[in-house]
Amino acid sequence: MKVKDVMHKGVDWVSPDTPITEIAKLMQGHDIGCIPIGEDDQLIGMVTDRDIVCKGLASKSFNARMTARDVMTEGIHCCREEDDLAKAIHHMETLKIRRLPVINKSKRMVGMISLGDVGQFATADVLSQCVKSVSAHH
Repeated sequence: MKVKDVMHKGVDWVSPDTPITEIAKLMQGHDIGCIPIGEDDQLIGMVTDRDIVCKGLASKSFNARMTARDVMTEGIHCCREEDDLAKAIHHMETLKIRRLPVINKSKRMVGMISLGDVGQFATADVLSQCVKSVSAHH
């Protein structure tokens, strides 16, 4: 099975200058837990709901004007839409990440694959191993 058969399609990103309050509203409205961050037509990071809470709300430097740049995890790991699902799962396990942007041959983001997507299509054994690996404490 290919990543393109499993991923959520049509994912967008926001600017690093986007307020975290706006990002939180986007997450709530779309029922998602992360938003990719892009600048100059390239992905540069990711903001998760956990980033907003731990690096934003719970930080000593919290203020209402915080932006994606203040809380994002820099750098992007991704997979290609033509990759085998097993390769993407292995990538998620190795990096201990729950979500992975998907790019096409032109290096354009075309979707996102998450643990939930894996759960819908992978075997029980593969899913169990993936959840154990991704959820292991650092």
